[in-house]
Amino acid sequence: MSTPAKEKRQHQAPVSFPKPEFTGAEAGMLEFPSSSSRSYNYFKPKKMRATVYEDVTTDVQPDPARHLTQGWIYGFADGEGGYPLDWTALKSGNWHAFLDPNEEWEQTIYRNNANVVRQIELNLQNAKEAGAYAHWSPTWTRFVAENVGAWMHAEQGLGMHVFVSAQRSAPTNMINNAIAVNSVHRLRFAQDIALYNLDLSQSLEAFDGGAHRATWKDNPSWQGVRENVELLTAVEDWAEAVFATNVVFEPLVGVLFRSDLIMQIAARNGDYITPTLIGAGENDYTRDLRYTRALFSLLANDAEHGEQNRSVMQGWLDKWVPVSRRAAYELQPIWSQPADRAVTFAESYAAATADFQTLITDLGLIAAKEQ
Repeated sequence: MSTPAKEKRQHQAPVSFPKPEFTGAEAGMLEFPSSSSRSYNYFKPKKMRATVYEDVTTDVQPDPARHLTQGWIYGFADGEGGYPLDWTALKSGNWHAFLDPNEEWEQTIYRNNANVVRQIELNLQNAKEAGAYAHWSPTWTRFVAENVGAWMHAEQGLGMHVFVSAQRSAPTNMINNAIAVNSVHRLRFAQDIALYNLDLSQSLEAFDGGAHRATWKDNPSWQGVRENVELLTAVEDWAEAVFATNVVFEPLVGVLFRSDLIMQIAARNGDYITPTLIGAGENDYTRDLRYTRALFSLLANDAEHGEQNRSVMQGWLDKWVPVSRRAAYELQPIWSQPADRAVTFAESYAAATADFQTLITDLGLIAAKEQ
């Protein structure tokens, strides 16, 4: 015998529940490199077998153009999702084509920087035990306190406010990893100089451990460098920030100061310790230039956007070269400060600009002639 409630249920329309529907890709049917292998990945390795670097960096950062079939899974308050490609004026037919020639990943950061710090600490300890600082003249002691110390501010500013910022913005994990390591190099080198400054303050009574602050803030010779660094920290386009720093500022100012001045004259002034510290910074830049050259060469020769990219980079070159040249020229007076001047500013600048010219020529760019 049916009850009224039962009859009511029998005359109601059946309840409809949504059924999950999977596309072939979502169900695991998508074909990708090595999909038929027992060990597979979602990318094509550069060589026959993927390196550890490729395994831990490639496709770690999501990209709707590759594997996110539903689009970005998160976004910003203004509606943009993930890693917008318009965060730089440069374009690429395949941003994922870039692989860091240094193959930097988490383990290399710790291993390489630990080795550098260990070597610097050993050199400083040996220097103190050997009484190496006792042979420094008052002129050279003041030079190191003011000028080598001042360089830590440039490294700190670029590391914290240029590369730390830029490493979040690139559209692939491979690019971001390389830029992140660049920031680590900068910050570690700034720390190396700061600790060296403290070590010298404890070892030499005549060493003014606070002289670097006044030099950076007020010394006319350093105001061009300071202006250059502060302008770089205000760049919003991540690729322009990396380009303007590693392609322009570093060859014309950084290498000029570190390699073509300090590394050339320190030993002539009885200082065999400072070059070991500065040499570590030069080695950092050599590694960072390697990824920089690979990245911008790839973009400059992009099959679809290469011509446009070269035009954009040429604009950046025209914008930043005068700024860095002015910074370099304003540093010129410090070449006359050491008692033994092994090189002239003209010689140092010629060496720096020769390497700079080679770099931009390789990128298919042209530097404006100096006035």
